[in-house]
Amino acid sequence: MQATPRTLSSPALEAQDFHSGSSYARGAQHPPLIEQTLGAFMDGMVARHGAAEALVCVHQGLRYTYAQLQQAARQLASALLRQGLQPGDRVGIWSHNNAEWVLLQLATAEVGLVLVNINPAYRTSELEYALNKVGCKALVSMRAFKTSRYLEMVRELAPELATCPAGRLAARRLPLLRLVCWIDVAGQGDDEAGMLRFSDLFAQGDPEDAAVARIAGSLDPHDPINIQFTSGTTGFPKGAALTHRNILNNGFFIGECMKLGPGDRLCIPVPLYHCFGMVLGNLACLTHGSAIVYPSDGFDPLAVLQTVQAERCTGLHGVPTMFIAELDHPRFAEFDLSTLRTGIMAGSPCPIEIMKRVVNEMNLSQITIAYGMTETSPVSCQSSTDTPLDKRVATVGTVQPHLEVKIVDPESGECVPVGQSGELCTRGYSVMHGYWGDEAKTREAIDAEQWMHTGDLAVMDAQGYVNIVGRMKDMVIRGGENIYPREIEEFLYRHPKVQDVQVVGVPDRKYGEELCAWIIARPGATLDEDEIRTFCQGQIAHYKIPRHIVFTDAFPMTVTGKIQKFKIRDEMKQRLGLEEEKTA
Repeated sequence: MQATPRTLSSPALEAQDFHSGSSYARGAQHPPLIEQTLGAFMDGMVARHGAAEALVCVHQGLRYTYAQLQQAARQLASALLRQGLQPGDRVGIWSHNNAEWVLLQLATAEVGLVLVNINPAYRTSELEYALNKVGCKALVSMRAFKTSRYLEMVRELAPELATCPAGRLAARRLPLLRLVCWIDVAGQGDDEAGMLRFSDLFAQGDPEDAAVARIAGSLDPHDPINIQFTSGTTGFPKGAALTHRNILNNGFFIGECMKLGPGDRLCIPVPLYHCFGMVLGNLACLTHGSAIVYPSDGFDPLAVLQTVQAERCTGLHGVPTMFIAELDHPRFAEFDLSTLRTGIMAGSPCPIEIMKRVVNEMNLSQITIAYGMTETSPVSCQSSTDTPLDKRVATVGTVQPHLEVKIVDPESGECVPVGQSGELCTRGYSVMHGYWGDEAKTREAIDAEQWMHTGDLAVMDAQGYVNIVGRMKDMVIRGGENIYPREIEEFLYRHPKVQDVQVVGVPDRKYGEELCAWIIARPGATLDEDEIRTFCQGQIAHYKIPRHIVFTDAFPMTVTGKIQKFKIRDEMKQRLGLEEEKTA
């Protein structure tokens, strides 16, 4: 099923009047937008910086210059075409951070394949849903990571792999999937029945393959090349389809805010499956001739500190919990972080005191804050390296170039005065192509005038700085992971002893928020916390398993029968002695 084409250009825009007192801001119109595909843009970057280091994967011991990275990506693109994949086909990537991830990101874009980011924390039911929702024809997966046995989960869904030739899968539960490829160390480890080694797949390609050049030359910057899963307060995850134009430009302007250049080396411990790693990390670097540095596959604070020192990194990304783990590591004082200058703290509300510590103790004097959502590629607002510190620690900056933001009354839709809270909306090149195969949900999110409604409550000051003050939706942000209570509720409803369930977020000092489930058991049933957690294990991601579980006879409701989740949250805060953290 194809994504419904969308018109991304905005209607004629009126000149911004910052003295009108209205919560509306329009970004600068220079430099101009990049109207190229990712592959075509890389051609120019390689021509200018071919010998410069582009990728350092510390835990794999791999280094690539810009020229080598492009050569490898083209060879992989050739191999994918020789497996029968065609432009528009979807290719899933289920892995933590490694060189293969970024090679696949570039290779798929080069020949118009659509990369589908799959969260490494997903378990069997979530993987099945994701692959089928967007119709993946191929899946590239890690073999295992810690206790996660990825290939075992794939075999659980597709036992037909035991008897099929590699690349010829026909599975009942995954009807469109044909190729499963596992990321190996060349020549090491036993073969996997029905699956292809990544090293063998790569060897099938030719970096000079004429088919790659022919297809690359036929692509349009408005073509979707990436799908990332996101959710609303109802239903299951939706696949936000993003184009070359969406993510290439967003990566560029993110890098501009950080003042990245060819001499910069950005340490990226945030996950690549998320826009934070893939766009704010990879594409911010690749659009500025900077070096991408991966310290480890999964987050490890000691590896980050060691890598920053050894690789003389000038930038560091992270969600607040990552920076806290680095600052509070017992060996923190041993490391020379004097090369650090910039980076981005994002992914969840940024505590003001942590921001100050990062500036003062990690030498990140030019760290920036970014705000956005997957559906907007993702960044709409960002502070810059020269934003005054008081604004950097108390706001999410100002609107990015070629974008507009406004804050509206959720009831009337009218723009609110400066200083008044309302729903934040954004418009411009960054707004997604649409939810894959779901025009109805797309129309719910993007109105007739092309404004993306974020569901976040914000306030704008007279200088155009935006402060996020709350969320209209029930989304919970746990340590940078977006969690949608409805999805957890739908899963828990499957338990045979659960009659009803409501899930909310409650404050947590370590993760910002944690999940709390209130459960009503079926009449006569006996149910305890351990049974609920056991039911969740291996079926949903670990961070989606509620930390707090309460059994109750009833939920607080209005006279019309509407459940009042805020009362559940307030009661839990009182019971647990919790308070909201003051955040930027």
